Amino acid sequence: MYIRRQLDIAFLEANQFFPVLLLTGARQVGKTTFLSKIAEPNRKFVSLDPLDVRTKAKDDPRLFLADNPPPVIIDEIQYAPELLPYIKANVDQMRRDDPDNAHGMYWLTGSQKFELMDGVSESLSGRIGIFNMHPLSNRELNGTVSEPFRPDRFSSGKHLLAPAELFHRIWLGAYPGLVCSRTPDKNWTVFYQSYVQTYLERDVRKLAQVADLNVFYSFLKAAAARSGQMLNYSDLARDSGISVPTAKKYMSLLETSGIVKLLYPFSRNQSAPMVSTPKMYFLDTGLMAFLTEWTNPNVLQSGAAAGHFFETWCVAEILKSYSIAGVEAPVYYFRTKERTPSEIDVLIVDSGTLYPVEIKKCARLDRNDVKQFSKLDKFKMPVGTGGLVCLYPEVTHVNENVLVIPAPLI
Repeated sequence: MYIRRQLDIAFLEANQFFPVLLLTGARQVGKTTFLSKIAEPNRKFVSLDPLDVRTKAKDDPRLFLADNPPPVIIDEIQYAPELLPYIKANVDQMRRDDPDNAHGMYWLTGSQKFELMDGVSESLSGRIGIFNMHPLSNRELNGTVSEPFRPDRFSSGKHLLAPAELFHRIWLGAYPGLVCSRTPDKNWTVFYQSYVQTYLERDVRKLAQVADLNVFYSFLKAAAARSGQMLNYSDLARDSGISVPTAKKYMSLLETSGIVKLLYPFSRNQSAPMVSTPKMYFLDTGLMAFLTEWTNPNVLQSGAAAGHFFETWCVAEILKSYSIAGVEAPVYYFRTKERTPSEIDVLIVDSGTLYPVEIKKCARLDRNDVKQFSKLDKFKMPVGTGGLVCLYPEVTHVNENVLVIPAPLI
């Protein structure tokens, strides 16, 4: 079973302009399958995963590209960054010889953005469009299409997904290989065991040169337990038995390999000082549940961590709604440095307007849940419609300027 990836619209539009497109994302999010589904019949596919193919690409890039002319998909480009200058040369030659057809030549994929990927933008500046793919979004699973998330884009709507069904989706995660399997619940443990092992052995050890994978795995589990919280490197280092500089390095690896996203506080010249520490979110709650040993969705729903999982899932879905559209998510959070801090879970900044969003794992409506929205006046910027994302079953108003948005609709 294939679930349509809604990134196809933005990707194919960019293909009419850029000579090179790069699709990045965590391992197993469906990059290769997606490109294969939308590729023209004459577009060749070549993977750099096999050692002999990779060696040829690294040792003789010019010959490799001559044997694999455009239009072509080159999978796992990070294994042979030596190809990039030669791709640039081929693009520039095509622009001189046949400028009307100098687009859509090379589609590249990369499972991470480690040091080997640093040369992509530099080598192909002005020639490449870069897209990021996450695990399946809630909208893709529901088969619904809409604009990137913003509270004012919900005028009505109702959902029939019970909280237990939503928490099953949160627990299961959204990697296509698992979700599209015949018995995803039965495959859950073995899928994530294999995923983590592959991630550690192939990405972390080979590309990031981490010597002790057991230590890194301990760090990974400690990070999963802190999803939705402000980053505290000292606590992470202590619980993992590593130094603070090593904890910062490891967190960078999680971010660049698409496992987590750091959400930074919105700041501007204002009277009250704002925090500068980012919050960290896992981008797949199934992986998060596996690492924190929540092996049953019903137990997860009633457990002490349910709120953290719910918030993590909602933030990840908001971020995915932007990546699907092929645009950078203008998403932050708000927190002051006051003794009793004011905090807003998500702050979307779009065209100079602030759109606040609070996330609550509840089915009741309470105006006190959004009282912090008034604190945004200090920025002296327009404040648009706010949102309260929760388990209430239909879109309605908390007050004149704040909509209740059922989580299953985001």
